[in-house]
Amino acid sequence: MKKTELKEFLDAKVIQYNHPDFLESDPIQIPHLFTLKEDIEISAFLTATIAWGNRKSIITNAHKLMELMDHSPFDFVINHQENDAEKLQNFVHRTFNGEDLAYFIKSLKHLYKKHQGLEGVFTSHHHKKSIQPTISQFKEIFFEIPHPKRTTKHISDPLKGSAAKRINMYLRWMVRDNATGVDFGLWKNISTAILSCPLDVHSGNVARKLGLLKRKQNDAKALAELDKNLRKLDPKDPVKYDFALFGLGVFEKF
Repeated sequence: MKKTELKEFLDAKVIQYNHPDFLESDPIQIPHLFTLKEDIEISAFLTATIAWGNRKSIITNAHKLMELMDHSPFDFVINHQENDAEKLQNFVHRTFNGEDLAYFIKSLKHLYKKHQGLEGVFTSHHHKKSIQPTISQFKEIFFEIPHPKRTTKHISDPLKGSAAKRINMYLRWMVRDNATGVDFGLWKNISTAILSCPLDVHSGNVARKLGLLKRKQNDAKALAELDKNLRKLDPKDPVKYDFALFGLGVFEKF
C-alpha cells in the first residue's frame, strides 16, 4: 500500500472509530461520567492505570473505583485521610490491589497540594519533541513520597524501555480535542504533535501488517519507530491513528 493510500485508509478508520459509539465498549466511558475537570483527570488516570486485561473487567472495576470514592474522585482525593485507606483495601484488579490504590490516592493528594495537580506535573516538565521523558519525570514525582516498593510497577518508565501504553493512552484522553466527544482536550499546553500511540498487542499487530512497525517487541524502541511513521501521516496529530489501529485490531480482527 502506498503512503497516500495508507493515509486515506487510516484516516477513514479514524473517522469510523473516533466516534461516541466507541465509548460503549471502552474504558474512556468512565471519565465521561464527570464534568468537573479534576474529577475527569483523576477518574481517567485511575481507569488508565488498571487498563490491561479484559476490557469488560477493566470497566467493571473502574466503576468500583468510582464507588469507593463516592463518585467524587477529586473530593475524595483532596480530603483523603489515613483512615480512609481501610475502605480501599479489598479492591483488586489483576496485580493492582488495595495497597497500591491507597498509595495512588495519597500521591494524587500530594500532586494536587504541591504540584498543581496531574496537569501541572505534565505541563511543567514536558519536552518539545516527545512526551516520553515527561512520563519518566512524572513517575519520579509520583513516587517522591514514601511508598510501597511493589506499587512502582504500576507506572511505566519509557526511559527504562517500556512502551508505557496506559500513560500514553491517558495523555491522549487529556490532550486531544473533544470535537468528536471521545477525548477531552482539557490540557491545552501540551501539543498533540508530541503525543505517542498507546502501543499494545492490537495496535502493534495491525501496525506491523500495515508496514508501520518492524520491531517485534512492543517496547520503547517500537514506540519510537511507530511514532516516527505515524508523524509522517499526520505531524500535528499522529496519535489519532490509535483509533484506526486499535479499531482494526479489536473490532475487525485485521
